[in-house]
Amino acid sequence: MIQDQPPWPATLVDGQVKLRPIRRRDAAAYHRLRAQNYDWLSPWDATSPLGAVPPTPFRRFAAAHLRLAREGRQLPWMIEWQGQLVGQLTGNSVERGSLQQVSFGYWVAQSAAGHGIVPTAVALAFDHCTRVLGLHRVEIAIRPENHNSIRVVEKLGFRSEGLRLAGIHVAGAWRDHLIYALNNEDVPGGLLERWHKTLELS
Repeated sequence: MIQDQPPWPATLVDGQVKLRPIRRRDAAAYHRLRAQNYDWLSPWDATSPLGAVPPTPFRRFAAAHLRLAREGRQLPWMIEWQGQLVGQLTGNSVERGSLQQVSFGYWVAQSAAGHGIVPTAVALAFDHCTRVLGLHRVEIAIRPENHNSIRVVEKLGFRSEGLRLAGIHVAGAWRDHLIYALNNEDVPGGLLERWHKTLELS
């Protein structure tokens, strides 16, 4: 079914992995998780080319994400595992018209890495975007040095489409990013189903 309403992020679940919309009351858990994982996450965090900016209060941060979601321009999900907040997956720059695409960005706590959480979350989000919202293409940009994130897209069968030079400002400088993508017709049975079959064979 193709949804013709703005893509407000639905709650998506597979086993112990849940994607749910960001909430203003996530503030304490979010800040605690980010502080605990500062060294793990900061090399991959987007920054402003204009220099250091004051941190945005979480309520404003969440409100901005939710406003973009209501406008159909973003899909802000939090990742839960075993009932606990462990990360975030955002569908950025939702494009309709002749493109019909979205760009995914994600992070997960170091303690939750290596459990198949992010591949499952990406597969859930991909299927929702392509099978429910009717989007055609999902793109993910990853720094070449981010081997953990590259393993995620390789496990899921995203294809590499080359290098975008100085494409995104990250950790204080313009950084090159590898571009990975998958179209809806590449996985007619759904990405989550294919991911489950990969796990069965491993």
